Amino acid sequence: MADKKQFNYTFFISIIITIAVVIWGIASPSTFENMANAAFGFLVDKFGWFYTITMMSFVGFAIWIGFFSKYKNIRLGEQNSKPEYSFLTWFAMLFSAGMGIGLVFWGAAEPMNYFVAPLGVEAGTPEAARFAMQKSFLHWGFHPWANYAIFALASALMQFRYNKPCLVSSVFIPLIGEERANGTIGKIIDIFSIFAVLAAIATSLGLGTYQINSGLKFLFNIPETTSVQLSIVIIITIIYIVSTVTGLDNGIKHLANINVYIFTFVIIACFLVGPSIKILDTFIESTGYYIQTFIGSGLEDGAFFNKKWYGSWTIFYFTWFIVWTPFVGTFIARISKGRTIKEFIIGVMIAPSIASFIWFVIAGTMGIEQGLEFAKEAIKSTPTTLFSVLSNYTFGNIISIICVCLLVTFFVTSANSSTFVLAMFSSHGDLHPKGPKKILWGIVQSGLTLALMIGSVNGLQMLQTASIAAAFPFSFIMIFTMVSIVKMLKKDSV
Repeated sequence: MADKKQFNYTFFISIIITIAVVIWGIASPSTFENMANAAFGFLVDKFGWFYTITMMSFVGFAIWIGFFSKYKNIRLGEQNSKPEYSFLTWFAMLFSAGMGIGLVFWGAAEPMNYFVAPLGVEAGTPEAARFAMQKSFLHWGFHPWANYAIFALASALMQFRYNKPCLVSSVFIPLIGEERANGTIGKIIDIFSIFAVLAAIATSLGLGTYQINSGLKFLFNIPETTSVQLSIVIIITIIYIVSTVTGLDNGIKHLANINVYIFTFVIIACFLVGPSIKILDTFIESTGYYIQTFIGSGLEDGAFFNKKWYGSWTIFYFTWFIVWTPFVGTFIARISKGRTIKEFIIGVMIAPSIASFIWFVIAGTMGIEQGLEFAKEAIKSTPTTLFSVLSNYTFGNIISIICVCLLVTFFVTSANSSTFVLAMFSSHGDLHPKGPKKILWGIVQSGLTLALMIGSVNGLQMLQTASIAAAFPFSFIMIFTMVSIVKMLKKDSV
């Protein structure tokens, strides 16, 4: 009974904090925005170096433990346990949760932004195109996925090998002991994690809603209005709550598989209708350049010039992915029982990075090939950039319609994954949370998204900035997570 009261305390405090932040943002948006921007600006200016080192350490640690350590063949579970899901289904679920809407949102827009405004080279040149691909690879490749992999690995070990609850605080048991992890320190960590999950997913769902609405306007002239956006959120909320309540095996798994099938179809279709040979050339050369400049580029934070650019792009992305870690890492851990550490790192860091590279090369090359003037015009509206690019190619409108469907499936898979994680957090770390908890969190997520979209013009962006500022303390949680992994594995009998 004590544990239940303790968790209820954590649950209600996290809800109160989240609602208080949202009310603040709606009631006094100027003060909230100023505070969030000031905090984020201070951290970027003073601690950009810290984020780059931290994210690089995640990559180095993941490569070491997955391929060179003596622990690489240890399984996430009993040593004779087998994976619960096929590799394709496992990959589909983790990939959908880890990137989701962001890939469609930025697939063409990000490389084109860099093409228009590169660092150190002239805009619209081949050098600018190479710069565009290098930075896109950096921001969506090994760094974010290594970040997810580190926390997911620790969480999976604690759940399946050492039989501890599926809570963020459980990761700290090897460092501070079970009593403290279940005490005040653990409560603070879990409250902070619930807030981070809610803030991250609310902003992403809101931005996804805007892009779906933009796509519908671009294709069918459906107006971008509050009522349309409200309808989108309500319909998708019903879908993802139903899929979450039906469980991992009956709902989330099947939707994730559908999601990857649609994504694969879009990639193949874009490759065939686009400049195929140019795409192949760009992929090979960009991959080589990414590997060649990996360490130097990954540690750049604007020390010599244009610190503002790095703050707006590289550091922004690094902090945003850290904020997503409690949700994505926990969900990946939940579906990874039975994998060896080596297989886990390949599936969580290497495979999704390659998929991201392929998508950015295809979408980015299709846009860049239209020229500098087109790119300048297309990036004026990020939600419609991809649709603008596709409109210049054969069957572009058909592919755009499929991309809107892809946005919906990414929206749903991200939301049902986060709903499942929040339900676990609010059920003592239960790996099979009950339906009412899932319904509650599904409604809360959508409610926060709608409140921010309707209540304040920049509500979603403000919450995003505020949540990113919270990445600073969570960075230390991630650093200690690496220490915890080594400490728990050293004591392992295998």
